[in-house]
Amino acid sequence: MKFSLSELAGSLGDFGTIIPLILAVALVSDLNARYVLLFFGIWFIFTGLYYRLPIPLEPMKAIAVIVIAAGAVGGISAGEIAAAGLMLGVIFLVLGYGRFFEIIDKWVPQSVVRGIQLGLALLLFKSSAGFVIRDPVFFVIGVAIIVAFFILVRYRSIPDLSSICVIGAGFIGGLILYGIPPLSLIPAPQLVIPLTGDFGSAFSTLVLPQVVLTIANAILATSLLTKDLFARDVPPKKLSTTIGLMNLTSVPFGGFPMCHGAGGLAGQYRYGARTGGANIYAGAIFIILALFFTSPQVLSIIAVGVLGALLVFVGIEMSRHSLRTDSLVVTIFIGILAVVSSMTVAFIIGMVAAYLLGWLGKNRVSRKC
Repeated sequence: MKFSLSELAGSLGDFGTIIPLILAVALVSDLNARYVLLFFGIWFIFTGLYYRLPIPLEPMKAIAVIVIAAGAVGGISAGEIAAAGLMLGVIFLVLGYGRFFEIIDKWVPQSVVRGIQLGLALLLFKSSAGFVIRDPVFFVIGVAIIVAFFILVRYRSIPDLSSICVIGAGFIGGLILYGIPPLSLIPAPQLVIPLTGDFGSAFSTLVLPQVVLTIANAILATSLLTKDLFARDVPPKKLSTTIGLMNLTSVPFGGFPMCHGAGGLAGQYRYGARTGGANIYAGAIFIILALFFTSPQVLSIIAVGVLGALLVFVGIEMSRHSLRTDSLVVTIFIGILAVVSSMTVAFIIGMVAAYLLGWLGKNRVSRKC
């Protein structure tokens, strides 16, 4: 465990994904963003201590996107979100204690997992475009800072503090534009008890789309990326267990469904995170924001262009690792399909394509023999 400036810089590496999703969900639903931040902070610290690696936490993206999209047409209630989190918590806690992931690891080709990684990288590029259009000036400033640190790190052997400087520039820019946000202490959390009807609607609307994405990206792709980056094996079943526990203990008190994520791991590593110390830094930042600030106002003053810059370079890191595949055709096909359709569709069709190409390859070899 280290607590250097590099770890602090790395702790901010996934903020470009986490902050926009939390803000958007809080704006369109009746969830309190401060409780969402509080449980993110608690579980960031726990995972840092448990894994001793910068294993990230992220909002469950499929649920977040559906909640945001539904905000324009009536919205999804806190009860439905809590019901989805509880069901997913049970599902992944059970999967973590069985042999499910041993079977998955045996039958899901590496090219499919790499394709999910590539799809996520392309989605990060797509997400960054919205920030660039809204705030091109601070996007350029963010890119300039990151490139400058890349050169300095390579030729002057200094830690990469680009994420700290980028977030700092965005925060200062926001203060100049919007002023200083107010302080307010967080009230005690209230228990969110889903109604019976919430479970049925949440299962079809939120749980089913999220399950495949969590298995493919938050568990399988994250486990594979830890081997790439740290030469350490974090078993998928262990990641599944912590996902189950964090949701069962958070969503009943106003938290948002959480998971790990290969994109977040790539982002934290890209900006300097190498140990669980980065997670403890991130957790402390989120807890301070939750306890002492009106979080939506604090987070929303950050100039969004700098978040776009962070997303671009995280996407580059992610795509670089995704191309270490045993079938470039399958990986690229899945990555493109994930962008034009969905992660779930890309995973299912990609599995079919991978096995079909494998079968055709074996037939071709047998004919030659």
